Order: sequence, then C-alpha cells, then structure tokens
Amino acid sequence: MRQNIAVVSRAALALLAGALVLSVTVSAQTPTALQAPNGQAAGQPSAATAGEQQDGPVALTLKSAIEMALRNSKDIQIAKLQASMAQHATQVSRAGFLPNIYAGSGAGYTYGIPETPGGRAPSLFSLTYTEEIFNEPLKGQGKELEEQARSQRIVLEDVKNSVIVRTAMAYLELGKVRHSLELLRAEQESADKILQVTQERQGEGYELPVEVTKAQLTKAQVTQRILQLEGREDELEVFLQGQLGLGQEQAIEVTPEELPGEAEQEGANLVAIAMQNNVGLLLAESDVRAKEFRLKGEKRGNLPTVEAVSTYSLLASFNNYSEFYKKFQKNNFNAGVQVQVPIFSAKTREDIGLAQINLQSAQATLANKKTQVSAEVRQKTRHLRERDAAKEVARLELQLAQQNIGVLQTQYTEGKVNLRELERARLEENEKWMAFLDANFQRQQAQLDLLKTAGQLDKVWQ
Repeated sequence: MRQNIAVVSRAALALLAGALVLSVTVSAQTPTALQAPNGQAAGQPSAATAGEQQDGPVALTLKSAIEMALRNSKDIQIAKLQASMAQHATQVSRAGFLPNIYAGSGAGYTYGIPETPGGRAPSLFSLTYTEEIFNEPLKGQGKELEEQARSQRIVLEDVKNSVIVRTAMAYLELGKVRHSLELLRAEQESADKILQVTQERQGEGYELPVEVTKAQLTKAQVTQRILQLEGREDELEVFLQGQLGLGQEQAIEVTPEELPGEAEQEGANLVAIAMQNNVGLLLAESDVRAKEFRLKGEKRGNLPTVEAVSTYSLLASFNNYSEFYKKFQKNNFNAGVQVQVPIFSAKTREDIGLAQINLQSAQATLANKKTQVSAEVRQKTRHLRERDAAKEVARLELQLAQQNIGVLQTQYTEGKVNLRELERARLEENEKWMAFLDANFQRQQAQLDLLKTAGQLDKVWQ
C-alpha cells in the first residue's frame, strides 16, 4: 500500500513538473547578446514596473540627467557665487587706478590756527579727486587677484565635473540595482520551488532534514539581499531627486546604457591630454602665475609711486582765516601729482622675500602635481583594463551558465534530471547575471574616474 502511495505521489510530482516546463521558454544565447532570465535585454526595465509608478515617473537618459543636475546643483550655484566674489575682488584692487572723487564737509568751531585732525583746513564743503598713475606693488597685487579670479573659474569647472561624476554614478548604479532586483525576485521564485520540492521529498523519506534547512537558508539569503538592494534603490532615488531638483515623491525611470566616448587610449596620449586638461594641474599653474605677478610687483616697490590729486574747498570766514593769513578767499582749488620716492623701506624688502618664498612653494607644488597626475593616469588606465578583463570573464561565465540551463532543460524534458537541479541551475544563472552587472558597473566607475583625471568628462554627456 505504501509503495502505491509513493508511486502516485511521484506521478503527481511529475505532472506538476511537466506543467512548469510548458510555462518556461528557453531562448538560445549567443556570445554577443546576453538575455536576462525574464526574456528582456540586459538591464532593461520591465513595462510592468514602469506602469506601477504613480504620478507619472520621469523617464531620464544619462545625458538628460546630467543636464538637469548641472542646472539645479546647489554646489554649482555656490561655486558661481565664489567666482563672482573673486571677480569683484579684482575690481576692488583695480579701483585705485581709476578716478575716485569724494565730497564732504569739515565745518566746525576753531580757536587759534584753523585746522582739522587730518591736516586740512576746516571747510563748509570739500571735493577730493585721487587716481593712482604709477604704483607697481599695487599693480602686482591686482594682477595676482585677476589670476586668482581665473583660477576660481577653473574651480567652478571642477565642481561641474564632480556633479557630472556623482550624477552619472548614481544613475548607472540605480539601473544596476533595479536590474539586480528583477533577477533576485526571479531567484526568489526558484528558491521557493526548490524548497517546496525538497520538503515533499523529505516528507516521502528521500531527503534528509538538513537539505530542507539548506533550501530555507537559500531562500532567506535571497530575501535578505532583496531588502538590502531595495534600501540602496531608495537611497539612490533620493540622491538623484536632490541633484536633479525633483520632488521627493517624484518617481524616476532610468534607461540602462553604456558610457559614451572612449577613454582607453594609449597611456602616453592620455598622459599628454591630462597634462593639458587636468583641473588640479590647471589650478597649480594658475597659482604659479599669480605668485609671479605678485613677486614682479613687489620687486618694483623700490620705484617711485605717482598719484594724481586734486582738491576743492569752500571756506568760511568765521574760522578766523583772516587773522592768520594775509589774504582770505572762499573758493580754493588745488591740482597736481603726488610723488613718493622710497629711499629705504624695510617693508618692501620683506615683501619681496615673502613673495619669493610663496612662488617657490607654488612651483614645487606644480612639479609634484605633474608627477602625481602622470602616475594617476597610468595607474587608472591599468585599472580600467583590469575591469575590462573582469567584465569579459563575468560575461563568459554568464554565457556558460545560460548554456548549461539549455542542456539541463533538455535533460529535464527527457526525465534525466529533476526540477530541483534545474532550478538550482537557474539560481546559478541569476548569480552570474548579478556578477556581470557588478563587473560592468565597476568598469564604468573606473572609466569615469579616468575621464575625470584626464579632463575628458565632456565625453560623457556631450
């Protein structure tokens, strides 16, 4: 009687497995076009997922996401304000060489010789004009500030590059995470089937309890990974919403894509490009030029300074001018130049010494930065090639797992393997898929890092 029940149970199990086989479509896989387990291309979001979003998700490409981030980034807005401040600082230093006119009054009671604390005569109304004509130290300071304003614009470009990198990384990772979630949910279904079959076989006495525990552990691990990726998906969505200027409840739909442009040039060519475009190098070169302007101006501090001056004063008779001067007149005008010739100036000597030290420090920093950038470009080029190789290995492992499923599917149809073995192969395929997605994302990270170092990030979005 027990044998008959076992035969009937095995027959029912076979019918159930046959129905599952009819519902599964296995597509042939070529080495150049990998197919996801659910029949979609690698990384493509499902239409059902997009349809479940409420309030209309924003469909973004990588280029459109970067353009939105560049328009809405708070970091860029702050950098623009800082560049504007630096530009206004240059205008302040330049103002000494432009006409400056001041009006005022020094009226007051006098007892004795009429004068004010500043040395000028008391007046009902006064007008003063000043303009620097020749002042080399002040001119050097102005050119230094102009160069610093240009360097601040370089900093603005660096901030833009950082925004591009952060946005691109978040966008690409969000696409990877969502594809991984699709794979894990399919893996969860396979883990459920394996657990169900194992429990049935254990109830029939064909499996040990430890096999059921293993199947339960596999299911629990898949559930844990799903929860972790769902948390990461939420973090990336919140970050992109902030970067792109979207509302907190606005859903985002991304399209998996590869980075445009090629960074895998020969090392020597890429080093030469980095020497011309690397932001750190450009800033170091700008700092050297600024310090050279300052030193040049300080060295000319021993030359005379020439300033055009003019004054007009309207004097009052109640200040007793007639008692101390032979002739008194209300309207007085003076114009000319004020020349100062330094004979001995300890301050000028110390200013020159300080400017020389600052220039030497900037030159040493520039030389060190050139060596550092050259080494970084070579190291990151090698790292990118390693990521390329790792991606190819992951692609071939995935292809092998997919081909293995095709073989097991045929054997299962012929009754040579059971459903559990087939589902375990599907679990392995999903794992290889996730390994391929991780390898591809790591390669994209390495490519972005190399492009930023070489100053070629415009290839990402232009």
